[in-house]
Amino acid sequence: MPSFFSVTRQKPCLPLMSLLRTLFTVSGMTLLSRILGFVRDFVVARVFGAGMATDAFFVAFKLPNLLRRMFAEGAFSQAYVPILAEYKNKQGVEATRALVDRVATLLALVVAGISLLGVLGAPYIIRVVAPGFHEDADKFALTVELTRVTFPYILFIALVSLAAGVLNTWNRFVIPALTPSLLNIALIGAGLLAAPYFDPPVLALAWGVFFGGALQLSLQVRPLMRINMLPRPKFDPAFPGVRRILVLMGPAVLGVSVGQLSLVINNIIASFLPTGSVSWLFYADRFMEFPSGLLGAALGTILLPSLSKLHADGHMEDFSSLLDWGLRLTLLLALPATLALAILAVPLISTLFQYGKFMPLDVYQTRDALLAYSLGLTGLIMVKVLAPSFYARQDIRTPVKIAIFALVATQLMNIVFVWLLKLNHAGLALSIGLAACLNASLLYVGLRRRKIYIPQPGWGRFAFQLFAALAALGAVLWFGSGTAEEWLARGGASRVLHLSGVVVAGTASYFGVLFALGLRPRDFRRRAVQ
Repeated sequence: MPSFFSVTRQKPCLPLMSLLRTLFTVSGMTLLSRILGFVRDFVVARVFGAGMATDAFFVAFKLPNLLRRMFAEGAFSQAYVPILAEYKNKQGVEATRALVDRVATLLALVVAGISLLGVLGAPYIIRVVAPGFHEDADKFALTVELTRVTFPYILFIALVSLAAGVLNTWNRFVIPALTPSLLNIALIGAGLLAAPYFDPPVLALAWGVFFGGALQLSLQVRPLMRINMLPRPKFDPAFPGVRRILVLMGPAVLGVSVGQLSLVINNIIASFLPTGSVSWLFYADRFMEFPSGLLGAALGTILLPSLSKLHADGHMEDFSSLLDWGLRLTLLLALPATLALAILAVPLISTLFQYGKFMPLDVYQTRDALLAYSLGLTGLIMVKVLAPSFYARQDIRTPVKIAIFALVATQLMNIVFVWLLKLNHAGLALSIGLAACLNASLLYVGLRRRKIYIPQPGWGRFAFQLFAALAALGAVLWFGSGTAEEWLARGGASRVLHLSGVVVAGTASYFGVLFALGLRPRDFRRRAVQ
């Protein structure tokens, strides 16, 4: 009987050892970006606190970010990467280069038009996405000004996403994973150095977004030249590959739009809640993005090209086994992260953000949102691993239907949590977290029913090992962390030392129990069966 981490196959394919090494590389680059992201948020929290200026900036930055997820890293990548992998494997380099040229030209023209409309129509957009801001003329005007500066970011990042799809298909994962760090560096510099020269100072952050996007795009040029895939202007929307991508993008845009629509609705609701609610949600979400990006985005990035190649070659046993490997690795790392975020909410928030204008009240309010978000962390990461299984098969309709169902469920939960139970911003976070779990569950059921995914042997033992290790982790973190009041009263150095000690002890207990129960690193390093 094969080990549950082995892969049976008919033809040679990418070994799991290579994927694991790639995952560590991508996760390492993502870790750097996330660390810089926390430094960025520390700077923003210290310089600007949580109030009108940060609420305005976070709303303004969410708009191009939302479009980035919809058209660039979301729907576009889901439709583009499987077709690109098919062209590379079956039609050769010249046909692939022709596809890249035409897709890049069309994408640049469309997104440039969207950017221009966003700049010109900023006042109308803010009235829709943050109607509560209209009651405060100064807050509304500031948000409009910030939006006009940040909106062109979508043009830069859309082209960055295209470059990442090409580089990842050529198994060049480092540059795309490193790229987000440049935005964080630009925002850190804007907050620390440029803010005093702007009126209002928060305008420096908006220009940091603009120049950060330009830096990200410039980093892609040399790697694309090295593989001879730097796009050249070729406008040809009738090109067969372009037409196929556009056909797939239709349901993909709908699917990603559904998820982003949920965020827009939540943003609208948050704009009517007490001042600071948008900022508290943002800071809590930053903690969620750390494990989500480190594991979920990294796994999704490396799995989509590999799954697409396996599907194109008809290696369905390999396809299922590779997905099984990804799911086990996800649970191994996502579940302890979920538990740690819930138990260490106040220690983490106070250590990273409780400085300057970020007050104890902000810590508690951000904690409430983080606790609610954390319930859905594993589901959120699972979605990023399960959804590529459908995208790789060029089946985008199924995830779309599931996303629509999750959207409806989210808003029904918002009615209960926000309006009936009066949980305010924490209710919004809880709805998102539970909806992510629902989304992941339905994706999993869909894969099983279609027999696309068949679990490998050994899940019972693996589940027991995880449960025991999580129990040990929870006990160490709970008894080692102390009370919220103690954390709020400590100085910065004391918080860092105590938190570091608790995290190290918890990590040692978790992996120590796993090791004692027989789980070994070599289980994840096993190569594919020849």
